[in-house]
Amino acid sequence: MIPLPSLPPFLKEAQDSLPSLNSIFTKNGTAGNFFHGLVDTIPLTPWPIKLGAGLTVVLVLGLLVCVCIYCCKSRRRKRRKKKQDKQVQLAPLSGQTSATLVQPGAGWTSSAKNQPRGKLLYSLEFNAALSQLTVGVKQACNLKAMDIGGSSDPYVKVYLLPDNTKTCETKVLKNRLDAVFNEHFEFQVSKATLLKSTAVLQVFDFDRFSKHDMIGELRVNLGQVDWNHVIEEWRELQEPSAMEEENLGEICFSLRFVPTSSKLTVVILEAKNLKSTDLDGRSDPYVKVQLALDRRKWKKKKTTVKNNTLNPYYNEAFTFKVTFEQIRRVNLVISVWDHDPLTPNDPTGKIFLGNDAAGNQLRHWADMLSNPRRPVAQWHTLLSPQQVNASLTLKKKIPLGKKLPF
Repeated sequence: MIPLPSLPPFLKEAQDSLPSLNSIFTKNGTAGNFFHGLVDTIPLTPWPIKLGAGLTVVLVLGLLVCVCIYCCKSRRRKRRKKKQDKQVQLAPLSGQTSATLVQPGAGWTSSAKNQPRGKLLYSLEFNAALSQLTVGVKQACNLKAMDIGGSSDPYVKVYLLPDNTKTCETKVLKNRLDAVFNEHFEFQVSKATLLKSTAVLQVFDFDRFSKHDMIGELRVNLGQVDWNHVIEEWRELQEPSAMEEENLGEICFSLRFVPTSSKLTVVILEAKNLKSTDLDGRSDPYVKVQLALDRRKWKKKKTTVKNNTLNPYYNEAFTFKVTFEQIRRVNLVISVWDHDPLTPNDPTGKIFLGNDAAGNQLRHWADMLSNPRRPVAQWHTLLSPQQVNASLTLKKKIPLGKKLPF
């Protein structure tokens, strides 16, 4: 055998100075004291070692907790996403149609566009002696679902063309595709004008904070109707016609009534898609808020003017002193005007609310009265000043002195 080379003298001295591992491991006769013996051989005090070990344990536990929290959040997101996808795919629709997923902003697909829109039962009656046409909105069935939940909030708008001086609306019925209205509306029209007119019945889906979607409509040529008897029939709703009434824009405002302090607060929030009145395609709109008591002009205030815009933002509040006895006799008129320093200002759109109103306007007013001390906001479609004036017929001055109606 070839003898192994001997260690250098300095390594032999280091080897002799270190205790044997066997003596450390068998200290006190237990293997568990191995690490205690190892620590004793390190030329450091025990507390830095313990501090370092403690910090290491804390860091490891912190990392484990963070990983657990991240995993839990990821699982929740996945479950929530799966649940939403499942709800969208399984949302029931009326009739025999099936759910169709449409990408946001992509519009309706051709199959959704051709879906049945439902049926409407209406009636027509003309009293020649009184020159009065009565249009009845009876009921609707199998309406097209416009909400993601597979339902709609339908109401019906009725007016006559080409005159279009009066627009009537039914009450709004929540969460249904089969609606019973049983409402009648009267129009003053001569026999000669009647034969040249068209009755328009439009079914809308109500939405408090956005534009109301039209479900479908009927257009009845009154010149082709046999007026010897009352007409009552079911008809299929058709796709909205391109012959829409003039779009005057929309306005959003909130109402708040506090009976204890007799305060009515109107907050004009914003308007959009207003009618352009200037040559450059813009306007300088402001809003006038007017109260009428017993159909007589009473109090009024107005907002600031917003220059060169068709989508003004106001957020201006107006408070009126109105008692609980007066609130039942008050009508609120909201009108949008275009400011012009050279010519008289004319209203471009108008709307009124109160117990004399109908449709969405009456609903907003009723919601305010049924929720005292709480502001109720809603979007409204502006009507022509002629339509509102014909429906409200305000008198210019309020009686004075002893003739006051309160």
